[in-house]
Amino acid sequence: MAKSQEEVAIEAINHALKSLRKRHLLEEAAHAPALLALSRPIVSQGSEWKEKTENLQLELQQCYKAQSRLSEQLVVEVAESRASKALIQEKESAIVDMQKELTELRDECSQLKTDLEQKLKELELVVSENSELKAQLEQMTTKANTAEAENKMLIDRWMLEKMKDAERLNEANALYEDMVQRLKASGLEQLAREQVDGIVRRSEEGAEFFSESNIPSTCKYRLNAHEGGCASMLFEYNSSRLITGGQDRTVKVWDTNTGSLCSNLHGCLGSVLDLTITHDNRSVIAASSSNNLYVWDVNSGRVRHTLTGHADKVCAVDVSKVSSRHVVSAAYDRTIKVWDLVKGYCTNTIMFHSNCNALCFSTDGQTIFSGHVDGNLRLWDIQTGRLLSEVAAHSLAVTSISLSRNGNIALTSGRDNLHNLFDVRSLEVCGTLRATGNRVASNWSRSCISPDNNHVAAGSADGSVYIWSISKGEIVSTLKEHTSSVLCCRWSGMGKPLASADRNGIVCVWT
Repeated sequence: MAKSQEEVAIEAINHALKSLRKRHLLEEAAHAPALLALSRPIVSQGSEWKEKTENLQLELQQCYKAQSRLSEQLVVEVAESRASKALIQEKESAIVDMQKELTELRDECSQLKTDLEQKLKELELVVSENSELKAQLEQMTTKANTAEAENKMLIDRWMLEKMKDAERLNEANALYEDMVQRLKASGLEQLAREQVDGIVRRSEEGAEFFSESNIPSTCKYRLNAHEGGCASMLFEYNSSRLITGGQDRTVKVWDTNTGSLCSNLHGCLGSVLDLTITHDNRSVIAASSSNNLYVWDVNSGRVRHTLTGHADKVCAVDVSKVSSRHVVSAAYDRTIKVWDLVKGYCTNTIMFHSNCNALCFSTDGQTIFSGHVDGNLRLWDIQTGRLLSEVAAHSLAVTSISLSRNGNIALTSGRDNLHNLFDVRSLEVCGTLRATGNRVASNWSRSCISPDNNHVAAGSADGSVYIWSISKGEIVSTLKEHTSSVLCCRWSGMGKPLASADRNGIVCVWT
């Protein structure tokens, strides 16, 4: 078994000590006879020899001391040797670790080099594809510029045709106004309207209550009608009583002469989104967000019918102006339903791909006008459900449809902030009303035509009510009283007052 360096060193020290002792003993044995022989004959030289002896002893002591220092120095060197060995082992271990790390780094560097080469290839491919796409983009841009130029040319031609149509319409309006002025001078204005409109107003029920509509300017009453907003209202026929419906699930009847609440109609399970009333003022029908329609008896205040069948919120409703029996409704389930109030159920369902926001009956009760989210105005046959006609009324959703008193003009409002007047007989636009600052507030913002067919009233998101002259096509009054978006405007059939309702549930009565 191999000895350690420490054991070897100790054995060497012990051997050196033994050798020194042996040498010392040999020297003493060698010098002893001489000393004895010399000490006998030469007594006189004893002191000299004694001195030499003492010197030799001193030299021997110095040798011992030197031996001791060498021993200590050897121990120190052994300890340093052990420390150096341990340090060497640590360095060797560190070198091994560094060699492993160096190997790993070399492998990683090799992998990164491979990845870099792959990425460079991918980059070259992407650059190539980008060049191809850039070339395609340039081609498409050229085609788009060409199409835009063609489109601009077509628009210019279309605008030219529209200007010609507008000139022809202005000439016709000028002829009509000239004829009316002449007939007014001779006292035959009423007869002229009967001949032009094709409707004999004298035969209308309540015609004796009708008067020319004035342009309102003053808020007579400010009614806190509903909590959460008022989206729909209407006047009773030949009456100043106003019926309102709101987000608080109630329908209220107001006397606009006094500003007092006449009655409350309860039983609706959702927000009231639209209202209509039968021609005899006996029944009020409400379209609700609860997917149902509710029919109240106005005198008793009780619910007569709950019409179910829609699968989503009902946003529009109207009743026939000829018969109080037929009701039409539209919901966000893409259906229009025709109801029989006597039987209390649906008699016909019209399905279409675009949701309907607003609808109304024609004056003869045979046609349904509907305004849709896609911006189109459509006419339906009530008996067969067949689509009779369709016209692009607005670039955005239609929010409101209302007919003039004679039934010849249809007013539509849209989210494009335009109010268009259509000739019902030809479905051509005979007027477009707009105003800076007038913004339609919701998909169910309702506008209206005055009973004398001379003015249009519409609310705006800034809380204003704008009134246009149909003949002039310009604003004649702006009413400011509301502090939130105006959602609905209604003119009394007697010519005044005008009512407006906002998103806070405030109703203003204007005179």
